[in-house]
This record gives sequence, C-alpha cells and structure tokens, in this order.
Amino acid sequence: MLEVARAFSGMKTRPKRSILFLAVTGEEKGLIGSDYFASFPTVPKGKIVANVNMDEDQMLWPLEDIIALGAEHSSLGAVVQKAAKRLDLIVSPDPQPEQVRFVRSDQYSFVRQGIPAVSPGPGFKSSDPKVDPEAIFKKWEQTRYHQPKDDMEQPGLDFRQGMKFAQFIYLCGWFIADDASRPVWNAHDFFGEHHGN
Repeated sequence: MLEVARAFSGMKTRPKRSILFLAVTGEEKGLIGSDYFASFPTVPKGKIVANVNMDEDQMLWPLEDIIALGAEHSSLGAVVQKAAKRLDLIVSPDPQPEQVRFVRSDQYSFVRQGIPAVSPGPGFKSSDPKVDPEAIFKKWEQTRYHQPKDDMEQPGLDFRQGMKFAQFIYLCGWFIADDASRPVWNAHDFFGEHHGN
C-alpha cells in the first residue's frame, strides 16, 4: 500500500480526483477500524466515490489472475477488467463463493455507507503444472496466517509478484481517480438497492 501511495505522490500529472490511503485495524474484531472511518470519515462522505481494499497478497506464486471480490456489483468490475488487461492478467471468479468473503472484510464497511467497493487478490491460476497456487495458499493459511511466522522472513516470498499486484492496485486507483464519472452500483444490484444513496 505504501509503494502504491508513493507512486501516486511522485506523479507529475495527477488524476482528476484525490486519493486517500487508509490503514485500518480490527477487521477480525468486527471491522471496527474501517467501520469507524466509513461512519465518521475525515473527508465529506459524499466525496468518497469508491473503495479498493488491498487486503492480502501472499507473493508466493506467479501472479497470473486476479479474484476481485465484489466486482460484479458495480461499475468497478469494468475497472478491474481494464487494469487486469493492461498487465496481461485474467480476472477469475471467486473460487469459494460459499465463504461470502465480500461481506467479511473491510470493504464492506464502505458498502454499508453506499460506496461501491472491490477487494482484489491473487488468483489460483498457474501455467506451470509444478505450481499449485491453491495448495500453496491452503498450506500458508494453516501454518502461517495470523501467526508470528507470517513475517518477512518466511520462505518463498517473491517480491516481483508483489510488485505486479501493486501495479494492478495502482491501475485500479488511477482509472477510478482519473474518471470524471463516479463508480455506480449495477442496476437492481442487492447492495446498491439496500445501501446505495
């Protein structure tokens, strides 16, 4: 997130909209950090047009696809597709829809305030039969996730993949911030109808 912010702050040509970077805490305690900000933002709530949640990037396998939770609910889906195409990435469907992760992470605090949101993360595609991203992820989740061993010393971290994911997030931010039109909920979308303004 800091590198994406650094990239935006160093630009000579700025996008049409301002971009706010926010690091929150307490997701596992009921989204308390993001909920507080979304409910009491430091900028006028009506000026917040979208939320792109940069939650996880394992950097443990070559990045070939993106899973963008919530992309199907708003015009942010087109933003995700455009950014992915620019980096030769595929956008894959959520492999675990039964987990309903879109409503279990920080972007949902913004959704409840009527703000379209998306939560992109690395997908599980692999062009190398020796690399099984889903198996790598499951092992990481069982042995390192939310544990002291989930640190910068863990084996297998590939910062080139982290850079590619950061570029994807940067492009999403740029496409949203440089568009004169606000992102909108898709017609008849559940979240738009229940939370949209």
